[in-house]
Amino acid sequence: MNDNAILELFSPSYATARRKFMDAAADRGLRIDSRVLDLPGAAGETLAIDVVLDGPAFASKLLVVLSGVHGVEGFCGSAIQTGMLRLGARAHPDTAVLHVHAINPHGFSHLRRVTQENVDLNRNFVDFSQPLPVNAGYGEIHEWLLPPSWPPGRDAESALAAYRDKHGERGLQRAIGLGQHAHPDGMFFGGRGPTWSNRTFRAILQHYGQRAREIASIDIHTGLGPYGVGERIFASFDGGVLPRARQWWGELTDVHAGSSTSIPMTGPIQTALFEECPQASHIGICLEYGTWPNERVMPALRADHWMHRHGADDGVQAVQIRQALKDAFYPDADDWKRAVWQQGRQACEQAVDGLQAPRASQS
Repeated sequence: MNDNAILELFSPSYATARRKFMDAAADRGLRIDSRVLDLPGAAGETLAIDVVLDGPAFASKLLVVLSGVHGVEGFCGSAIQTGMLRLGARAHPDTAVLHVHAINPHGFSHLRRVTQENVDLNRNFVDFSQPLPVNAGYGEIHEWLLPPSWPPGRDAESALAAYRDKHGERGLQRAIGLGQHAHPDGMFFGGRGPTWSNRTFRAILQHYGQRAREIASIDIHTGLGPYGVGERIFASFDGGVLPRARQWWGELTDVHAGSSTSIPMTGPIQTALFEECPQASHIGICLEYGTWPNERVMPALRADHWMHRHGADDGVQAVQIRQALKDAFYPDADDWKRAVWQQGRQACEQAVDGLQAPRASQS
């Protein structure tokens, strides 16, 4: 794929990204299974999770590629999925690739990281029949993160700095990002029940994943780490598959070992793979692309949540906040796009090839 073709994979909006993804599937003669959300997009366009199976319908080995779990982060994952469809999956008689495009289409279109319910989808896959996880740390800083006015005043920033001094940088990151279920208008809210995206993704897995005996997954994100670097974060609940994962993808980081730029979280989307496809073994990663330093990313995310919490989502400031959030998670730069594609293609091809190797020889 030449340089122009690589850059063309990327899109300025959800609607354009969706069209490119669907065109790539149609050009290959692949069926598009659209699960439509009954809400309008930012420009009035249709919102949907679009699913394309590239490979045999009865394959026992399945690679699931996910984009847009965090809405505005979907520009990156969509480009990788569209590129992989244009290339075509490596032909193996018992292996297929399942592209699940824009799992959070509302956030993708409206340039938000959360769903229409203000839920962080990667904190929503918990057992709601049980007592919900408690994040006391978030409760201590909620009002300082999203104060009445923006930009935040000295009191708010001083309070956050004091929390950081007491608990460390990692402690502050954990308090903010672990996930919380007590503040529906807050950040990283896990919800009070399964979201539409949660329910729809589970239905997709029930339809496409029941025949699989081995499932690999690549969940594509942006916003953490060095610019243009795709950190490969181990994302399986079975630690016994870690050596095999490293043989496929090389060096991996692990949130539970403290080696990742990310932190452990409550209710990640990989939970659905285990719960809806219990007959299959699972091996997966999150592919987390760095954009800008956290000093730029976190204020953009806070500003977006402040705007929606306080009903300030119109006027010049709102336009600036939305653009800043998009820029924080999607650098519109050719060098970044090239790096994203090269690493994304490699990770997908490594997974497909890895599925072919007998498990006994990889353990």
